[in-house]
Amino acid sequence: MGKHTGFLEVDRQEARYEPASDRVRHYNEFAVPLTEGEIVRQASRCMDCGIPYCHGDTGCPVNNQIPDWNDLVYQRDWEEASENLHSTNNFPEFTGRICPAPCEEACTLNLEDQPVTIKNIEQTIADRAIKNGWLKPQVPETKTGKKIAIIGSGPAGMAAAQQLARVGHEVHVYEREAKAGGLLRYGIPDFKMEKHHIDWRVEQMEAEGVIFHYNENIGVTRSFANLQKNHDAVLLSGGAEHPRDPGVEGQDLGGVHYAMPYLTQQNKRVSGEEIGDEAPILANGKRVVVIGGGDTASDCVGTAFRQGAVSVTQLDIRPQPPEKEDKLTSWPHWAIKMRTSSSQAEGANREFQAATVEMIGNDLGHVTGVKCTRVDEKRDPVENGEFILRADLVLMAIGFAHPLQEGLLAELGADLDPRKNLFADTLSYRTSVDGVYAAGDMRRGQSLVVWAIREGRQAARAIDMDLMGATTLPR
Repeated sequence: MGKHTGFLEVDRQEARYEPASDRVRHYNEFAVPLTEGEIVRQASRCMDCGIPYCHGDTGCPVNNQIPDWNDLVYQRDWEEASENLHSTNNFPEFTGRICPAPCEEACTLNLEDQPVTIKNIEQTIADRAIKNGWLKPQVPETKTGKKIAIIGSGPAGMAAAQQLARVGHEVHVYEREAKAGGLLRYGIPDFKMEKHHIDWRVEQMEAEGVIFHYNENIGVTRSFANLQKNHDAVLLSGGAEHPRDPGVEGQDLGGVHYAMPYLTQQNKRVSGEEIGDEAPILANGKRVVVIGGGDTASDCVGTAFRQGAVSVTQLDIRPQPPEKEDKLTSWPHWAIKMRTSSSQAEGANREFQAATVEMIGNDLGHVTGVKCTRVDEKRDPVENGEFILRADLVLMAIGFAHPLQEGLLAELGADLDPRKNLFADTLSYRTSVDGVYAAGDMRRGQSLVVWAIREGRQAARAIDMDLMGATTLPR
């Protein structure tokens, strides 16, 4: 598996980035790929572990067969590596760019802080496969006569649609926006993943028979009942879009916004789409405060810098984590340790153990500052811990609570779990409404793209099994 002594002979080498001073001037991807020879050397480091934690649930939700395609890359059998990778992951060019790589956390070499560069290798395999024309549309020889509707074209909906179309079902995807991709397209900035990657997959899926219907907000533009009566099964994969409410005084001031409208507007500008009648949200020339410590907050930071923000401060209520984790208590699981995203490295000021108390505004009703307080590990305010940050724009990026309850879910009337997500198990993916299934963030709550792909694939198998009595689709 790879080179038996590769992990002893070859140091870990990651893809390089353009300098921050250069990359903040554009919205394109800025990673500088490794050469083919460098990637082959990195793949040689795979150890042929007795228990490869990297591709179990601990490391990879879609169960990528990572040691196998690492060995194929080392042998320079790139096409076979692509076939292996695509057998478990419909969209490795997505996950190779935006997945946080729990597989690398689970790598045995991470015990020495030198995990195999799995994410870079995955992206390279996928990009070479697309460039060399190895990924032909998989058009089924026969049709089943079954018609399936999928609501939402994010990673869960796209994965399910592709799987179901490939076994002969007639698949219709209904998307509220003008283009497919969900938060892949409208939430994740182009500097992390350019949108032509989604466009390529949509073209492939259309060639496989998937039919996309855009500007269709089911429950608003068309009733769910009308949709259901014309399909044999319906999969709900519309995501979890209801933002968490910080519940602080002054959050209705001008200049205070949730993160997603801000990111969506900028992504539409980059793609040349209209933002409609919405008032523009821009950071140029402003002091920006981003509330939240996750990926969405980081995306706001990078976007604000590219728009010309004077300063960006990010507030995280959690304590500053240690630079290095305790391997004996964390490995092979995701460790709590200090991580600095590429966006944060572009010049963000990071404030830890900082809770938002109040938004301060002027007589015109526009935000001028954020009143904060230091908190202890229990998130209780500490004595004399208050401070004020000047702000012209505040972006609230504290996550999503559950799917939108209005429209579709109100009409559907299906059972919800205690967190107000659609209730469905991970074997059948059935909701409490006959013939209706749920997958992705709409079922499990806010999560990773790789988890959405997994759920879309598994839901497709469950639907195929229910409709046909048997299935060849993998879990």
